[in-house]
Amino acid sequence: MEILFVSHKYPPATGGMEKQSYELIEGMRAHATVRKIVYTGEESYLQFFRKLNGRILTMIHRYPQISVIHFNDGLIATMSLWHVGYKHLRSVVTFHGLDVVFPLKIYQRFILPRFNRYDHIVAVSRATATAAICRGIDAKKVSVIPNGIDHQWKPENNKVAWIQFCRKYQLPAHKKMLVTLGRPVKRKGFSWFIREVLPMLPEDYHLAMAGPLSKKPSKADKWIARLPKRWQMLYILFMGYPSDQAAICSLLNDPRYADKITHLGKLPAEELRILLSHSEAFLMPNIPVEGDMEGFGLVCLEASACGAWVLASAIEGITDAIQHQKNGIQVEPQNAQAWVRAIQDRKSDQDQQLRDTYRAYTLRQFSWEKMVDDYASLFRALKGIKKEATK
Repeated sequence: MEILFVSHKYPPATGGMEKQSYELIEGMRAHATVRKIVYTGEESYLQFFRKLNGRILTMIHRYPQISVIHFNDGLIATMSLWHVGYKHLRSVVTFHGLDVVFPLKIYQRFILPRFNRYDHIVAVSRATATAAICRGIDAKKVSVIPNGIDHQWKPENNKVAWIQFCRKYQLPAHKKMLVTLGRPVKRKGFSWFIREVLPMLPEDYHLAMAGPLSKKPSKADKWIARLPKRWQMLYILFMGYPSDQAAICSLLNDPRYADKITHLGKLPAEELRILLSHSEAFLMPNIPVEGDMEGFGLVCLEASACGAWVLASAIEGITDAIQHQKNGIQVEPQNAQAWVRAIQDRKSDQDQQLRDTYRAYTLRQFSWEKMVDDYASLFRALKGIKKEATK
């Protein structure tokens, strides 16, 4: 079996989709001969997409045994809908969430239904699969393969390391540490949690936020502010723009919240392990945002693998990652009282045992190896099906 992988989300860029793409491509080498065309940042995205059809044709002519081509998200698959010259290959697309619900009328009405021309659609969660089917994708062509997790995420319970970490980042080590992680986008619900939930918690709780954050407006911010509201929204969604950043910065400077929050910025993996391992709870307080969705919830699993107690909104693809009372607790989204109860409703005598139980479940259910095995089975099945003539 020889497979061509095509992706514009790939290292050295970092992020969940880049990680998934890398692990899929590299892991598949144990099952098949792998060819790849990936974006590495050496040229503009415009040049990459403009030259893509020619590069695919060059690759399949050089390696005529290629029988399956995989596009790693809906954007690159959209660009490839108008390609010519390789319709004889079996074709697979992975949907991650936003690439299904993106709220552009022309995309929803005219482009998304054309994805039925591909032989198979992989959704990273049941919520993503449902969203695709509701928008006209043939249910018989859709299967769910959840993302994996790196099992090198482990608890770091060194008390000295924790004290040193708190000193470095000026954290109150004596308080119960609540942790969030991720880009400051609205669907993550960070500013909502700070405004609605944090004031209701006792003074012995402190929120530590990790992830990228720019505290000064950039030129791009000023440019986006001049766009019409509709185009602002589309640009923000399409580019993964930090749509919650301004609100978070304002709250960090607000005296009502300032003493309850510390934003740590982007942390190296080793320090992140220390923070997650010593947290009272890891929070993913996502909220519904029109035209956007959380396709999976990889950071929840990474937190669980570090032994953190995970509380996550029962919304969209997160419910595939965090399964209630199996590897975390699902909480009703945008219900501040429910979040307060979930954070405080803990039995200290059972805490460590439950953390260990939940971590073990996460590691049993999710791994990059399992994800790759499922893709390999799909590719083998497709390869054995005779290709129908393209209409």
